[in-house]
Amino acid sequence: MRLGLALGYWGRGPNPAHLELAREAERLGYDSVWTAEAWGSDAFTPLTWIAAHTSRIRVGTAIAQMAARTPTATAMHALTLDHLSGGRMLLGLGLSGPQVVEGWYGRPFPKSPLTATREYVEVIRQVLRREGPVELAGRFHTHPYEGDDGTGLGKALKPITHPLRADLPVLLGAEGPKNIAQTTRIADGWLPLYWSPTRTDVYQASLEHVPPGFVIAPMARAAVCDDVAEGLLPVKAMLGFYIGGMGHAARNFHADLMARMGYEEEARHIQRLFAEGRREEAVLAVPDTFADEISLIGPRERIAERLELWRKGPVTDLLVTAPDPHTLRVLAELNG
Repeated sequence: MRLGLALGYWGRGPNPAHLELAREAERLGYDSVWTAEAWGSDAFTPLTWIAAHTSRIRVGTAIAQMAARTPTATAMHALTLDHLSGGRMLLGLGLSGPQVVEGWYGRPFPKSPLTATREYVEVIRQVLRREGPVELAGRFHTHPYEGDDGTGLGKALKPITHPLRADLPVLLGAEGPKNIAQTTRIADGWLPLYWSPTRTDVYQASLEHVPPGFVIAPMARAAVCDDVAEGLLPVKAMLGFYIGGMGHAARNFHADLMARMGYEEEARHIQRLFAEGRREEAVLAVPDTFADEISLIGPRERIAERLELWRKGPVTDLLVTAPDPHTLRVLAELNG
């Protein structure tokens, strides 16, 4: 199992510790470093900065939001950074949810998310292969554009720049069972949001036909500390926000996933508290057991024991959100 460092997205501004954490991860032998985006900082610019200050570690987006860019624009970002980094780019993509897509990007959330994802990936594959002009008569993506509001003058094009790698890895952040199953067919890897090494049966049916070499790379908060309950607070804060605030009460993919993992009553309770403006209570309502099983928190010995559970399952890459270099070092030592 390879280790990766997940830096996430910025809050109010850039985190001055991120670059040094990435460089320390490279020194420790980590395989990859990942950035994200929500509705503030973008994923590609910080990743380019990190790539310029490192030499070996692979750089990935976990995740870049599809609604933020056309698929050809995303492919341009990826092939450009792949060249600049010397072939280290990993392209992680996700649909996000209706609240973000329609509220932030001002676009309709696709009524058929699987079709929209499949078309998006197909366009990117065509750009990277550069075997001919990009052409797709899709439901959500058409190249050239043929809508009634167009000029009719569009021309099928292939990228001027020759991609460094036609097989640049494409990974998808998917949460629903059908979306995960499709990911195993059209992508090179899967970026699970929550992963419990003791509940792998939740995904068993979706992962039934995983091809050889398929990457499974969940993110997990990691912190070496003496007080487990205190160390879990950032995990609970994240869960409270995602489950309560990242989506509408009637359609929240994160809450639905928590429910499928055996915490349906707790997930709906968190949603209600968050909707009522009782955010601190929503965070405290996140069960310690759930926060604990999807993270690596506690003294070194406890983390070592729990890390073995992750290593025994189908996970190929563990992407850790670690707050300090010491935790990064401990995980590198324990992972061998």
